[in-house]
Amino acid sequence: MKKLFLIAILGIAIASCKSGQNVASKSEAHLNELVSIMQGTYSSEKQSVKDTSYFNISLRMVPIWKNKGHYLYVEQALFKKQDKPYRVRIYKVSQRGENEFISEIHTLKNEKEWIGKWATPEAFDALTENDIELKQGCGVVLHRIEKNKFAGSTGEKTCPSELRGATYASSKVTVTPTQILSWDQGFDKDGKQVWGATKAGYVFDKLK
Repeated sequence: MKKLFLIAILGIAIASCKSGQNVASKSEAHLNELVSIMQGTYSSEKQSVKDTSYFNISLRMVPIWKNKGHYLYVEQALFKKQDKPYRVRIYKVSQRGENEFISEIHTLKNEKEWIGKWATPEAFDALTENDIELKQGCGVVLHRIEKNKFAGSTGEKTCPSELRGATYASSKVTVTPTQILSWDQGFDKDGKQVWGATKAGYVFDKLK
């Protein structure tokens, strides 16, 4: 009787372990899926032609530090001024919970030195974690909606901003294999929007 009891307990433990491994394996696969569809070269040209209130913006996201995890070097610029990006960042993408992921935003201390280095990602091997700084509270939490589609946002009033009189910023993001929809907005202490698109987010079409 004791032997049967022990065998039953062992069987449950093994099944539980396998189940946990399957969940972990699936989550890792979904993380790889997210990082894979995020990376690429994008443009909002089509949107800017349809609606002139939107600018033609270039967006590049290139994987770096592959031996350290999932990191993307990011440059965002007016399409005609790609040599002078207005946003230079490093995103760290990781799993936060079952079917929940986070893209943490980091600034570079000497960002001008890295502009254009997306063309040679190996150059970032000389960069260390001490050379980047986390933008606390500005991470975008993403959920897998369906295969190859993730959507999410920053926390409510968690991301500080001083741009154009703002006190906080928010970002809403949807990622698919062909597009990234990104709506960045800044608000003052009274909740009035002071920067960013007002009607809807930017639609970035993947070029390659």
